[in-house]
Amino acid sequence: MTTRGPNATSTAASEVPRRNWAGNVRYAARTFHRPTSLDEVRRLVADSRRVRALGTGHSFNRFGDTDGDLVSLAGLPPTVEVDRERGQVTVSGAMRYGDLAGHLHTQGYALANMASLPHISVAGAVATATHGSGPTHGNLASAVAGLELVTADGDLLRVDRDDDTFAGMVVGLGALGLVTRVTLDLVPAFELRQYVRLDLDPAALDEALDSAYSVSVFTDWRTPRLREVWRKQLADQPPPAADWLGTTPADQPRHPVLGMPPENCTPQLGEPGPWHERLPHFKLGFTPSSGDELQSEYHLPRTAVADALAALADVAHLIAPVLHVCELRTVAADELWLSPNHQRDSFVVHFTWVADTDAVLPVLAEVEARLAPFAPRPHWGKVFVTDPEDLSGRYPRYADFTSLLTKLDPKNKFGTDQLNHYFPR
Repeated sequence: MTTRGPNATSTAASEVPRRNWAGNVRYAARTFHRPTSLDEVRRLVADSRRVRALGTGHSFNRFGDTDGDLVSLAGLPPTVEVDRERGQVTVSGAMRYGDLAGHLHTQGYALANMASLPHISVAGAVATATHGSGPTHGNLASAVAGLELVTADGDLLRVDRDDDTFAGMVVGLGALGLVTRVTLDLVPAFELRQYVRLDLDPAALDEALDSAYSVSVFTDWRTPRLREVWRKQLADQPPPAADWLGTTPADQPRHPVLGMPPENCTPQLGEPGPWHERLPHFKLGFTPSSGDELQSEYHLPRTAVADALAALADVAHLIAPVLHVCELRTVAADELWLSPNHQRDSFVVHFTWVADTDAVLPVLAEVEARLAPFAPRPHWGKVFVTDPEDLSGRYPRYADFTSLLTKLDPKNKFGTDQLNHYFPR
């Protein structure tokens, strides 16, 4: 099936956001664009000195900023093309996961996993290796079977898994071109139940993370125990026992951030429902997370769970005063060059901080110092202060990606200050 919007004239540039979703980044672009056709995108890129694509603005750093042209692809006609023979779907890069999921479910299909927020665009989430949770689930980029992008000279390039550099292009940080279409693997539609359990002993964390289709554990580092376990389990599986891992069941819906309305979150209390209404933590039509925050996240070896928790406990007194909530998850290994899960099953530590950069950055430096023995790989779309030399040593294909940058973008058209800081050439 193909769904296309009506033909329209070019949308006013004033409709392109000037800040990211969190408000901590004001874009430095000289011009903002919202083209309404692929030809318009190609001309714009070919004629630009510096250009970047703008997704839904859910990144918290300046990888996506530019002093040139900032381009929203949300004005292109939305497309959803299901290939039943291959079990794949090709979609517009600017489409949000929450919107795509509704299309797929009506046709009997699903994505194997989704992120906490359904509000994010497909191309943006893939480019930064955004993820959900589950010991057997890779990040969202691992489901990509093909890409279509506008390269630096305005040409249209299509790549798939048969291309030698495909694994280097999927998690591309927006540095290789403007991604206009993405092909994703599908699975049959399925149903889940979501249960929230309270007060987990950290010694049981490993077992809890392996206990269901997708599991997230939340803590605020104010007490030794872990506050909540969100278990998203297949609907035909039995519910957790009353005394499961020494926890107690939540008797009403919860929000991960204390004080925020649980109505913003997907249904809990074991009520069965379709995959796309349970895998995300938040509903598409509501404010995700706290809405006034910074975020950081680190991917560690899955074997480091206990040692990493102990290391962070040593600085819990620094973390807690500037924290909304900390989320612990798992992601399966993949072969994508810049994926934080490259060849490594991961234990993921996510921090949702208060919206105070000056207060958060010193704490973040302490967190990174404590996690350094585990070779942490930060999420590309979050706030981090890792030294470029340290970061490059944690990715076996880092130099290969830099070479790919030089080949596809020799004039650094898609470069930004932060990108050039981490990938000098």
